[in-house]
Amino acid sequence: MSNILKTCIVDDDSIYRFTMVKTLQSTNLPMEIMAFSDGEEAIDFMLDNLNQDSVFPDVIFLDIDMPIMDGFQFMEEYIKIKPRVGKKITIYMVSSSLDPVDIERAKKISAISDYIVKPIGLGRLKSILEELLKDRKD
Repeated sequence: MSNILKTCIVDDDSIYRFTMVKTLQSTNLPMEIMAFSDGEEAIDFMLDNLNQDSVFPDVIFLDIDMPIMDGFQFMEEYIKIKPRVGKKITIYMVSSSLDPVDIERAKKISAISDYIVKPIGLGRLKSILEELLKDRKD
């Protein structure tokens, strides 16, 4: 198993994606970063690569509010293909929404590890990634 963490950002805000990429790079952890501007792009990538688990991300930071396919719609589609995905993908729903309805809805989806309110601080991001890397070595 590779020691490189494949990290994915799914967010329609290009400035946020750019900032997340720079923040991820500043952790100096071994990773590959991919980014999609909406849930449909990310699902299409997964569907196109169902037989190549090695290209799938290990962790996804998923926005809720996006055009075309939002975070909840992405999760509906992901849950359908999850049995055909040959690796564990950790998903964090990331949003600026403090709406208790959004938070509760996300918590009811077992495939979502946690709900994080934007922006994600460097310390929190680094601890999430370090934990994922540690779990891969155990």
